[in-house]
Amino acid sequence: MADGPPRPSRRAVLGAALALGTLTLAGCGGEGGTTKVRYWNLFGGGDGALMLTMQDEFRNNNPGIALEAVTLAWGAPYYTKLAMAAAGGRAPDVAVLHLSRLTGYAPGHLLDPFDEKLLAEFGVTRDQFPPGLIERATVDGRLYALPLDTHPFVMYYNTDIAQKAGLLGPDGKLAPISGPDALIDALTKAKQVTGAYGLALDNLDVMPWRLFWALYRQQDGDITLPAGGSVGIDDVKALKVLNFMGQLTAEGLATRNVDYPGAVATFAGGKAGFHWNGGWETATFTTAKMPYSMTRLPNIFGNARTSGDAHSFVLPHQRARDPITTRASYRFITELLKSSVTWGRAGHVPAYQPVVAEPAYLALKPQSEYRDVTPDVQLDPPAWFSGSGSDFENQAGSAFQRVLAGSLTPEQALAQFKAAVDKLLSTPSPV
Repeated sequence: MADGPPRPSRRAVLGAALALGTLTLAGCGGEGGTTKVRYWNLFGGGDGALMLTMQDEFRNNNPGIALEAVTLAWGAPYYTKLAMAAAGGRAPDVAVLHLSRLTGYAPGHLLDPFDEKLLAEFGVTRDQFPPGLIERATVDGRLYALPLDTHPFVMYYNTDIAQKAGLLGPDGKLAPISGPDALIDALTKAKQVTGAYGLALDNLDVMPWRLFWALYRQQDGDITLPAGGSVGIDDVKALKVLNFMGQLTAEGLATRNVDYPGAVATFAGGKAGFHWNGGWETATFTTAKMPYSMTRLPNIFGNARTSGDAHSFVLPHQRARDPITTRASYRFITELLKSSVTWGRAGHVPAYQPVVAEPAYLALKPQSEYRDVTPDVQLDPPAWFSGSGSDFENQAGSAFQRVLAGSLTPEQALAQFKAAVDKLLSTPSPV
């Protein structure tokens, strides 16, 4: 899957890595080429297999380039290794970075900016990507990341259960759900069919943060993270979300004290009509041969926004980039962007907009059903310690999961979250 459970903090892993000297790598190398391109990524599971397919296609099409692709463990181990390599001058030529992590890398001189004139020679320009993603990928006017996708928090639904519950429209798709009352009604009807739950929800790890952030941003809620200061958050909007989240489990509409695998299994086993997760579980449910489809997260609080992130290609800092290797690296990146219809099979929405319009991508069902979500995907608020797999998400998940468990009131959870973030804000960036 694209986004796994939380890992130890970057600082903790950095200390362990320094003590041990190295972290174990697992990967595959290309042979027979004249120019070597070293590439690091963090993809496992179904999307990891698709990335291997894309890498092999590139090798077949470019026999003059030896692609050395390495896959590292998702989360803190990956980001610590990448930062150490860039700081020490041993960086790969190309790497994958969650766009939400860019703030902790580009200002710290751990990444090199893209040469947009050279990109244009390979037929790729910034206007071929969603403006919101390009804005986040730009630091001081320079482009530091090329988004491969967006991977939004979406809603899966069992089509058989939804039909029995009277929730499908004439076209056989889920009828629109808007507002908290309509959602509660839909979950109640689904629960009446399953006899167990309406919604299969991962209550642990970081998923409670992703749900909170989606619903908070639906209200135009902002979080500011000033270095050395205190977190800025709208308490009224935050408590509105947390009370609603608590209602889902307190009323038995959603699973309680269930982890990620348990939530996936609950939905796959037909014990819930709905499941909220990233789009990367399509292979799981297709393999299970269950009747399902997917759609955007419902508009519950006013704006059709959702949480998510964007896997992006970056150029880890090197003291001196070889011009020939650089051109080969750009060729590799741009060819993968142009062939990202394959990547779309994993449930991710390709960021390179010409691909989104291709008939081959539009034919992917249900993956292409929510392709219009990209402008509404909300990345984590920027800070050196935020983003996918970060200390920030771990602290948020730890506080908000206790609302779903019923062990903290929304007020207590919000206070815990704010105290934890203030502590992060008082800690200088390690880079």
